[in-house]
Amino acid sequence: MPTGGGLLCGASGLALLLATTATHFWLQRRTPGGTASLGLWHVCLGGHCQPQPGTPALWEATRVLMVLSVVTAAAGLALGLSVVASAARRVRARVAGITLLLAGLLALLGLAVYTAGTLSLLGPARATWRFSWSYILGWVAVVLIGSAGLFHLCAAAKDPSPESSEVVGA
Repeated sequence: MPTGGGLLCGASGLALLLATTATHFWLQRRTPGGTASLGLWHVCLGGHCQPQPGTPALWEATRVLMVLSVVTAAAGLALGLSVVASAARRVRARVAGITLLLAGLLALLGLAVYTAGTLSLLGPARATWRFSWSYILGWVAVVLIGSAGLFHLCAAAKDPSPESSEVVGA
């Protein structure tokens, strides 16, 4: 069963999700003393980073959704890798596809919550802040993880093996 496209997209998407969640370049602005950046975990001013002192609930929700997305994507990728060595390939490919689609949905929700929350929290000062590369990588990861899920589901549907997911345990 060809799942190479799903595995490649899944691995790439997982790497981007990890980078997105871990880095502090979600928002950036130029200041007279250098640059300032905001991430899910840290605030950096002029090259000095520190944990966010008071985190709004919307950003906490984004943290939770992004961490859940990373964990779910890792589980989906592991399931996708197990398709090759398993007897129940069709079932595992379907479960991997659904898991990866769930990971993409969680990341999509996290990014949407961050976008809406940030625009409302910054108010008039939002004109000086720009969404930066960490945030953009998150959107690319959503596309890759979602594509990986669809590839796995298509591979399961086109599997010519005689094994059928409808007769499990029979």
